[in-house]
Amino acid sequence: MSRVLIIGAGGVAGVVVKKCAMLPEYFSEIHLASRTLSKCEKLQQEAGKDRVVGVYQVDADHASEVAELIRKVEPALVINVALPYQDLPIMDACLETGVHYLDTANYEPKDEAKFEYSWQWAYHDKFKEKGIMALLGAGFDPGVTNVFTAYAAKHYFDEIHYLDIVDCNGGEHGQAFATNFNPEINIREITQRGKYWDNGEWHETDPISVREELDYPNVGVRSSYLLFHEELESLVKHFPTLKRARFWMTFGDAYLTHLRVLENVGMTSIAPIDFQGQKVVPLEFLKAVLPNPGSLAEGYTGLTCIGTYVTGIKDGEEKTIFIFNNCDHAKCNEEVGAQAVSYTTGVPAMIAASMMLQDKWKKPGVWNMEQFDPDEFMERLNKYGLPWQVVECDSPFKR
Repeated sequence: MSRVLIIGAGGVAGVVVKKCAMLPEYFSEIHLASRTLSKCEKLQQEAGKDRVVGVYQVDADHASEVAELIRKVEPALVINVALPYQDLPIMDACLETGVHYLDTANYEPKDEAKFEYSWQWAYHDKFKEKGIMALLGAGFDPGVTNVFTAYAAKHYFDEIHYLDIVDCNGGEHGQAFATNFNPEINIREITQRGKYWDNGEWHETDPISVREELDYPNVGVRSSYLLFHEELESLVKHFPTLKRARFWMTFGDAYLTHLRVLENVGMTSIAPIDFQGQKVVPLEFLKAVLPNPGSLAEGYTGLTCIGTYVTGIKDGEEKTIFIFNNCDHAKCNEEVGAQAVSYTTGVPAMIAASMMLQDKWKKPGVWNMEQFDPDEFMERLNKYGLPWQVVECDSPFKR
């Protein structure tokens, strides 16, 4: 059986739904659920009612509601592209009903801007005992960057020592200020302290305080800032030879100026305030007035470049490779009506789901992407819209 239940109806979900709909050989039947039924109905119309055969309203904050829906649909796999706050309730529902689980971003509590895998890794034994699998972080970063690392370790190195994941959006959407995925999640991620692995321990930095000028293939030089990203946590765990692991993301000066002003006036706060007799979370209000990331696709131009610089030892000699993908905003819009940031997250989720449904990746428990053989996943990236390249080069980073 290859019936899937997709939970979420935002920009990434739209890509997942449409890419799954294009591949009936992997996904025989698609069901879609979200808090907002009208969003599901719109996606059903766009992907085709013959492919998205059921749409439902569900509050994924509540495991009981999700479990009831799972029993109704009887899917082989739940694809979670809802909010990170909802990972644990959806995992609880999958445990209760004995259904496999996949997500694209790790859990974080709603009342604290902090994400880490400990909450989800704690489910490993329960999923194993139930005989079901949970695959975490099956987007691009995390996700493809994890697989890039595993592919490099398998094919290019005897040991990997230094890892720098780089994420550049070289596109232009014409908005004064907008985020390319959920504004609430995006801003929480950027405004928290940076963190990286070095010589056996974690080191923290002030937010957006460490900068490198990096030259991205087919994009050019962009200012890149050190952040903490969840794949660092799992990669350091699963590749213990790593001496240093970091994550970098590009931001333009105008974007950072807007962000600093919003932060200075309290609009990025997640602490509720009293406003006219109601409790309001400033960041949630800001999300409501910012452009919907799903609306940015029309007229979006330029390329993304996301990849991994890996330095290690092969046959006693040190070398560096860069594995990367360029993705074109306009081409993504032409294919599925999405901008490239949604596309680069949604396509890997579809591929990972197909790997699970075909038993290519099958192991009871809770797992990260790099824990499986990377080769066929890498082949499917090339086949389904995210072609990659490997170049041997000098590392742009100092020791």
